[in-house]
Amino acid sequence: MPSEPLPMAWGGPPARALVRSAAEDFQVDEELGFAPDGQGQHLLLRIRKRDTNSEWLARQLARVAGVAPRSVGFAGLKDRRAVTTQWFSIDLAGEAGPDWSELESEQISILQVARHRRKLRRGSLAGNRFSLVLRRVEGDRGALEQRLRRIATEGVPNYFGPQRFGRGGENLRRAAALFRGELRGAGRHRRGLYISAARSLLFNRVLAARVEQGSWREALEGEALLLAGTRSFFVADRLDDAIRRRVAEGDLLPSAPLWGEGDSPARGSAAALEREALEGYPEWCRGLELAGLRQERRALCLRPERLAWEWLDEGSLRLDFFLPAGGYATVLIRELVEPGLESSAGW
Repeated sequence: MPSEPLPMAWGGPPARALVRSAAEDFQVDEELGFAPDGQGQHLLLRIRKRDTNSEWLARQLARVAGVAPRSVGFAGLKDRRAVTTQWFSIDLAGEAGPDWSELESEQISILQVARHRRKLRRGSLAGNRFSLVLRRVEGDRGALEQRLRRIATEGVPNYFGPQRFGRGGENLRRAAALFRGELRGAGRHRRGLYISAARSLLFNRVLAARVEQGSWREALEGEALLLAGTRSFFVADRLDDAIRRRVAEGDLLPSAPLWGEGDSPARGSAAALEREALEGYPEWCRGLELAGLRQERRALCLRPERLAWEWLDEGSLRLDFFLPAGGYATVLIRELVEPGLESSAGW
């Protein structure tokens, strides 16, 4: 398990700041990308929570509704040290919902309740809107704003953030034990977390190699190019001006593997780079294949939408932006500032 930091895209952050020094400084609003059906056996609840774990809240919803935890669905985990709004679904088999008022507190508010035909599944969202405040910003203000403008137009490497790997990388250690056949008694949910962490590690290794090469925003010969906003891709055996233009405009996205069963679709120099980046991880690759996952692709570049910023005072900077599903705000922030000593852990 590598301990070296992932390479930066733009030469290191130009400033320092306190990141997530209070929950209110890290606000996230989930956008599903669709409206509730208005009918069906599932109840959708839009909830605002503060300093509250998504999985813990899902268990509380199951308890109040009198259903098994597996009957509760949500589209994605949200940071605990934050103020977030997100949707949960509860399978009530068409029955009337309970009185949710016992969950209401300073930390939890029920904002909306509606019927829906389907359970919310992981990843079934358009993305998240972020409003973040960086405190005690120290550094070259002009350089920081120049970096923001560059990120707005060119993006950042689409790494999986540190939250994916657990405190101190614990999810990776347990994944390694799982692949060696040494982990016993882990439930299905925990096994899923460990397997996802391992998959994310391999993706980050390929992306890190592309960042070091300077090709994370460019198509290589044999590249598997994702169509923006979809999971569809095609392999570019030949690179022409039209493909390069579409990559530059963000319509086509260079990708790396989310490892699983099946051969990588990449060919040529793109495939060679993937093999070289992962040559030290044969047990991890094999473990993911045996877990029954099918190989998928993930974009190398993360471009924030509607990125805007405002200085609230001399040392406080507010950032507002939208990230598509699967994007981590932390990988954007790391290109802007180094965390101060009082920043929240796992920023």
